[in-house]
Amino acid sequence: MLLERYQGAQVIEIDSYKEVFCRSRQNCTLQHRTQKLILAKKDGKMLYEGSVVCQSFGNAFFYYTSCMMNCIYDCAYCYLKGMYPSANLVIFVNLEDIFENIKQKIRQVPHNQMLYLCVSYDTDLLAFEQVIGYADAWSRFAAGCAPRLKIEIRTKCANRHFFESQEPLSNVIYAFTLSPQAVVERFEHDTPSLTERIACAAYAAGAGFAVRLCFDPMIYVPEWQRHYQEMLEQVFAAIAPEKLVDVSVGSFRISQDYLKKMRKQQPDSAAAWFPYEMEHGYYHYPKALMLQMEQFLVRRLGEYLPQERIFLW
Repeated sequence: MLLERYQGAQVIEIDSYKEVFCRSRQNCTLQHRTQKLILAKKDGKMLYEGSVVCQSFGNAFFYYTSCMMNCIYDCAYCYLKGMYPSANLVIFVNLEDIFENIKQKIRQVPHNQMLYLCVSYDTDLLAFEQVIGYADAWSRFAAGCAPRLKIEIRTKCANRHFFESQEPLSNVIYAFTLSPQAVVERFEHDTPSLTERIACAAYAAGAGFAVRLCFDPMIYVPEWQRHYQEMLEQVFAAIAPEKLVDVSVGSFRISQDYLKKMRKQQPDSAAAWFPYEMEHGYYHYPKALMLQMEQFLVRRLGEYLPQERIFLW
């Protein structure tokens, strides 16, 4: 199907995607301007335990998987810039193998628990849905595994057409990452505007889909209090709080190794070269600023939602 979509593309066969994707001395900044599509088979480990810098939302069996690597968006602060040596896109075409691996893991989870699985950490599946249709495939798979499986599909996309073509499922959460427009314009290159994302999330929530709003990562910009306050006012003017599953809050943080690679790739990036503090192998904003930002947003969200539906990383 993918090859049929790009009939005019030059196809180069390789033995392993790693020959191209993992080679040394690549320039990710330049590659992002003309990304190439690599089709591959995923081998080896297919499920990973949730990272300590990610929110588990109270789920004991928290995992993530990756059926696509890299993103068509170009957010300046994205950890993928430090995680991968290439900006090209990799799509694993053996999705059924990943599904089978998940079924095996579900059998290991106690019957009174469920597997909580994030499937869109290392990419934005909804942003690429018209090309690969993987969000739809995940939704259908999750429907067949209920109630033992709950998945989260995280996105900055504003793909309303997708929701118009789907049926809501209680065990598929669509998590919209929202940032003030000042952050979008400065750091979240090629992404939909805040207004477009809110409109899509509002439609999805109103249509009965399980919607989570992620104010994570919070990014420092001048007058950040005003920008985040105005964002919340815009959000809850369009979305009734009771329509949301929950919200998450967390300021920017990144592993020491990833930030080192980002700084090498982006010597002029304000996002990479902010004077962060390092703690336990992770960089974050200076503690006083970090606490101020997170507590500000949690307090403001408390005006709309009960505390038990506000998750702070």
